[in-house]
Amino acid sequence: MDFTRFGPTIAAGLSTLERGQAEAGQQKSRRHFLTITAAAFGGLLIYSPEKGFFRLRDEKKIVHVPLHFFEGSEALIVTAAVSRIFPTDDSGPGAKETGVAIYIDRHLAGPYGSDHHRYTSGPFESGRPELGYQDKATPRGIYREGLKGLEGFQHLQIPEQDRALKEIEGSLLFSLLRQHTLEGMFSDPIHGGNLAMRGWQLIGFPGPQMNNYDDVDKHFGEAFRPPPVSLSSGRLSSEDDE
Repeated sequence: MDFTRFGPTIAAGLSTLERGQAEAGQQKSRRHFLTITAAAFGGLLIYSPEKGFFRLRDEKKIVHVPLHFFEGSEALIVTAAVSRIFPTDDSGPGAKETGVAIYIDRHLAGPYGSDHHRYTSGPFESGRPELGYQDKATPRGIYREGLKGLEGFQHLQIPEQDRALKEIEGSLLFSLLRQHTLEGMFSDPIHGGNLAMRGWQLIGFPGPQMNNYDDVDKHFGEAFRPPPVSLSSGRLSSEDDE
């Protein structure tokens, strides 16, 4: 994606998503995009050499996020669905603001989506629940077929969306949507979700801190909430808005 339209700035969170996600020869054509406003994720995290990290909240700024697996309409359905599975509320941001749909798109475009690491030869039989999914369909196939039954989901009112998800609650698609929503909310941002580490800030997780040596013996009787650290972008302040 060409970020020169942002002048000297680089959309750090989105550029991270572009790194080595799709398998060779199977990467999704970049003719498909998820079109969002800068404010859609609660503001895009931007990096500028002059300003460092700051938040762009412009409602009119349009960003086209390239998709590696989903078609544009599928991405909109998934965005709406995960926003109901983990909605935004008074306690903090939800799946929409943390980029869960982007995480799922990158996840399905990689080896996981094609069952690269799972034994997929027959016979296919129902095993013990603790053994997990044992059938033939790949995660990509489950999404592609399942989303056909949710056509137009993104245009429904919230109560109607909740009813539609309730109807598929026992399906493979819903089980993957729920699993991937939680993964996208709370995995390291290097995998495409948890934008600006908002999921970690929501639960107070500090990320992969190298050590806490500088804070030893400094926080008796108070909550210790260091700024979270990502594998991809290092330490960020939770007060990086501008």
